[in-house]
Amino acid sequence: MPLEEEDLASRLARNIRTLRETRGATQAQLSKLAGVPRATWANLESGTSNPTLSVLHRVASALQVSLEELVAKPRASARHYPRDSLTTRVRGAGQLRKLLPDPLPGMEFDRVELPSGVRITGVPHTPGTREYLACESGELVLVASGERFLLKPGDVVVFRGDQKHSYENPGTRTAVGYSVVLLAPPL
Repeated sequence: MPLEEEDLASRLARNIRTLRETRGATQAQLSKLAGVPRATWANLESGTSNPTLSVLHRVASALQVSLEELVAKPRASARHYPRDSLTTRVRGAGQLRKLLPDPLPGMEFDRVELPSGVRITGVPHTPGTREYLACESGELVLVASGERFLLKPGDVVVFRGDQKHSYENPGTRTAVGYSVVLLAPPL
C-alpha cells in the first residue's frame, strides 16, 4: 500500500474513533445508527478497511459530520498565543491587553496594567452593560458614578459599564487587574 493511502487509512481510523469517543458512544451503538455491521465499524477504526463511499457517507451521517471531516488531518487540540500576538492598547501610561485571541460575541476580557500613580478613563458601553473589575496585584481604585472603590488583590467590583468610570493605581508598585465586560445587546 503506498504511504499516502496508508496515512489516509490511519487518519480515517483515528478520526472515526475520536469522533465516536467524543460522543461517548460504543462501536455497536454507532454501527447500528449508521446501518453497517459492527465488524465493519471495528475495521474502520483499526485502519484495515477500504470502505466504499456509501459506507463513509453512512458513518459521517451517524457521527453528524461531513465526509471531509472523516478524512481531514487532525486539528491541533490547543494553540499557543505568545503575549505579543494579543492586542494591546496603551492609554497614557496604562496598558490594556486582550486576554482572549478570538472575539466572544457580547464580551470583552482585558488585562489592565497600571504603573504607580497612573489613572485611565474607561469608555462607557451600551446601556445595560455590566462590567467586572478584579484586582490581581497591587491596588486599584475604581470610580463609577461618583462612587470610589478600593480594590486589593482578590477583590472584585461589579458595576454598570454604561456610565463614566475610571481606574487608578494609588499604590507604590504596578497594579494588575482584569476587566470583564458583558455588553448589552444594542436596542
